[in-house]
Amino acid sequence: MSDPEPIRRIGLENVIVADTELSHIDGEKPELLYRGIDARELAEKSSYEETAYLLWNGELPTREELDGFREELTERRAVSRGVSEVVEHAPDDAVPMDVLRTAVSTSSVYDDVGETPRENAVSVLAKAPTALAAFGRAREGDETLEPRDDLDTAANFLYMLNGEEPDDRHAEILDTALLLHADHGLNASTFTGRVIASTESDIISAVTGAIGALKGPLHGGANQDVMEMLLAIDESDEDVSGYLDEMLGRGERVPGFGHRVYKEFDPRAEVLKEIAREVSETTDGPDWFGMLEEVEAYLREEKRIHEKGISPNVDLYSGTVYYSLGVPIDFFVPMFAVGRSAGWTAQVLEQYDDNRLVRPRAEYVGRNGVEYTPIDERE
Repeated sequence: MSDPEPIRRIGLENVIVADTELSHIDGEKPELLYRGIDARELAEKSSYEETAYLLWNGELPTREELDGFREELTERRAVSRGVSEVVEHAPDDAVPMDVLRTAVSTSSVYDDVGETPRENAVSVLAKAPTALAAFGRAREGDETLEPRDDLDTAANFLYMLNGEEPDDRHAEILDTALLLHADHGLNASTFTGRVIASTESDIISAVTGAIGALKGPLHGGANQDVMEMLLAIDESDEDVSGYLDEMLGRGERVPGFGHRVYKEFDPRAEVLKEIAREVSETTDGPDWFGMLEEVEAYLREEKRIHEKGISPNVDLYSGTVYYSLGVPIDFFVPMFAVGRSAGWTAQVLEQYDDNRLVRPRAEYVGRNGVEYTPIDERE
């Protein structure tokens, strides 16, 4: 009698492993809530820093509370000399996600951290964009810039990266993009951070691990893939349909479509789609938004989306938004990480509040009863 086929566990899909009050995803509606508030409403009316406060504290801040939170971020935005040297001396061809991960990790060696988990959370939220922008300038041979006290997270990043104060609307657009990436349930990187935190390790280690998980192309990276696809289409002699015919003929997937949770349109994509339309109309160069519409129309005509429950996700539009703001393509995933830092830190703080070591088990499917063979008898 043959052994029974082992049960295949598929990535812990739909397994509940934690309680959270931070974010809720309803893939059927579809809907994304931060502390009960629709993320689309926050994107319209709120800011990234106010949303980070909401995630950390459970309620929207008063004006006085928000001013105090912003002062905390301002005080911690500059990185130490030690972290600066690591970032500025990184090879020009270093992977930006590696540099960001290393900068966050290195901050615990120098004086960039506080005495409490919350102080360390503030440090991560404040310093991660500073370190990333510094690497962007250093690899181009430009002098790195100190953050300014009069600019918020988004505006400061664009200033420190591009060397000039950003247009107000551009800063607002980046702020909205960061907000929409702030938290998203127990995804792979957030789960990684909570597992590390459950061992009672520190918040810097937890965020460093989360960045490592996000670097994986099955988690982060689709926004960069979308932009590289559009650039390839623009540089080719083919139209969108012809390029996609060949792409699908090679068995490749079109990036920016489908999501593990959402059955319909990703609600974050609704907001970024309109922003992508706006920046395409006001920015010189190829009509990236028009190309995206052609990609979506092609896939709809081929019955590859919607009918199969596959629709545009947030990555389809975020890449063109970042690109139009002057953010380098290989910075797209690190920008995802900068935005998600609000959620990672909130999730870790929540884990600490009611901690239990995360210790799942694996089903053993290997051989049994195997006897040891002395080395001289092995063939």
